[in-house]
Amino acid sequence: MIAKVTFSPKSRQDHLDIGDHLAKDSRENSRRFIGKLTEQCQRIGISPMGYVGREDLARGLRMAASGRYVIFFRLIDDIVRIERVLLGARNLPVVLEDSNTQNRVVLLAQLQPRTESGRTSER
Repeated sequence: MIAKVTFSPKSRQDHLDIGDHLAKDSRENSRRFIGKLTEQCQRIGISPMGYVGREDLARGLRMAASGRYVIFFRLIDDIVRIERVLLGARNLPVVLEDSNTQNRVVLLAQLQPRTESGRTSER
């Protein structure tokens, strides 16, 4: 069974940023590359467990290469969630740690108990 592939907001922004950067040289090449990158993301759904696990970077994280770019994803309840698409030359642990820290802050804010007035309680 092929897993459904979804994209996180950050991975959507990554696609836009990559496309904008490549379009500075050629809009046509940019469109073509983003199309191939998106196709690679969709192909991950065919066999997501066949890709390298990167538990050292984040729990449940896996990665797939696409040219000079690395696609980071998670398999959650038979759904592939593309988390980030990053240039492989970047300092990936630092970039991903920054993303994970921001996600943890949002998650913690959502988990804070609320008072009757709807405000989060102080602990």
